[in-house]
Amino acid sequence: MNKSVIINALYDRYITPTTDKRERSIGIEIEMPIIHMDAQPVNFSVVHQLTSAFADRFHMEALGRDDEGHVYLLENPEFGDSLSYDCSYNTLEISLGKGRDLFALNERFSTYYRFINRFLRPFRHSLTGMGVNPYRNSNHSTPIPNERYRMLYHFLGLYKHYTHPDFFHTYPNFGMFSNASQVQIDIHESELLDTIQTFEKLEPIKALLFSNSVMPEEEGNAICVRDMLWENSMHGLNPKNVGFYKQNLTSVEDLLDYMQQESIYCVMRNEIYINFTPTPVSDYFSGGDRVGEFWNGSDYQKIAFTPEIEDLQYLRTFKLEDLTYRGTIEFRSSCCQPIKYNMTVAAFHVGLIEMLPQLKELFAQDHVLYGHGQDAEALRKAFCKGMMLEFIDRDQLQHLILSILDLAQIGLERRGKKESIFLEPLYDRADRMTNPATEYLRALSDGIPMDVLVRQYAEID
Repeated sequence: MNKSVIINALYDRYITPTTDKRERSIGIEIEMPIIHMDAQPVNFSVVHQLTSAFADRFHMEALGRDDEGHVYLLENPEFGDSLSYDCSYNTLEISLGKGRDLFALNERFSTYYRFINRFLRPFRHSLTGMGVNPYRNSNHSTPIPNERYRMLYHFLGLYKHYTHPDFFHTYPNFGMFSNASQVQIDIHESELLDTIQTFEKLEPIKALLFSNSVMPEEEGNAICVRDMLWENSMHGLNPKNVGFYKQNLTSVEDLLDYMQQESIYCVMRNEIYINFTPTPVSDYFSGGDRVGEFWNGSDYQKIAFTPEIEDLQYLRTFKLEDLTYRGTIEFRSSCCQPIKYNMTVAAFHVGLIEMLPQLKELFAQDHVLYGHGQDAEALRKAFCKGMMLEFIDRDQLQHLILSILDLAQIGLERRGKKESIFLEPLYDRADRMTNPATEYLRALSDGIPMDVLVRQYAEID
């Protein structure tokens, strides 16, 4: 296929949506573990009863059913809000449709959350605000029985047949127990590259503020295993699909060239998913037929298929700052937060994107983190492991964090909606140089029972 056809298709899908001038909107996705308070497996029949009750209460339409007829996706046509189950019925996601007011978004989330936990309480189940399900090893580790999640779980399990550039972890079911707080914000082409590269420099600070995914039994004192779970899986077989960009993007052409190096690993034909060895876009379209495999109802079967330019819709990347086809950047590196602090991630990003030039200048002048031979990726990896590098002065680091929070506060105040109140928990974390993961590990070492921690991280008021 002609290279210009590929570039034009990538441009139309990812860049064109950013060329329209429009008032900035926000979309929020909050994934939460479903917990059985007696450390037993989540009862999926209870989950299905919840889905039905939720649909009735909030007048939501069933947009997705699994192979057994159970609903895994509900949507409210008025707001675009949805309830879904991510990878398995052990994880519930509330997605809030585009809005411009964090208070309105928070009110809708809180209403949904309270209803869900009131429903679950008599069954000894609960949602909570943890980035890793603490009872993951007790749960049924089975994907939602549909085309998408069956294919994904199978694909992630193929790691044993490949060699990772770094290493493969042994948790192909990580999507069934890891939980994030993600925010999508409308972006214009004129600020696209600065946003990606400036917010990449912010990633080490985000690790210090938002880490909340621990697996102490397997991963020691790491405070944010989220990065490792994604990057050291089959998704990271091509490192360009995950993490940092690792190169200076000076133009949209640079970005489009980068996208051609990202890999496709699945497509659909006749409503059936086909997965195959992850293949860079430029290579995927350069030859003839491809060979993949699909589930025929009882086993995986080889199949040959012809690439089509429309297959770009199946290019799925998991960058920390991910440009989407919606004309948004999805900031996807933050763990699910304790529920009472559910809006901190969105508020932080919304405030700072309003102050992009000032944030860029702050990092240009910084000598606390940068200028010591360590880039943003190395710094974030160290912080995610709970390490503080020797050259970093803790007092200066605290001052930098507070300066960044001050910028976020100014940005929110400029919006005129009094949303800076959502940053208050982050100032407290900066003052104490802590985060939810550190508090969690400290509580475990102090002998606090897990059910108490689950309740604490589930509190909304």
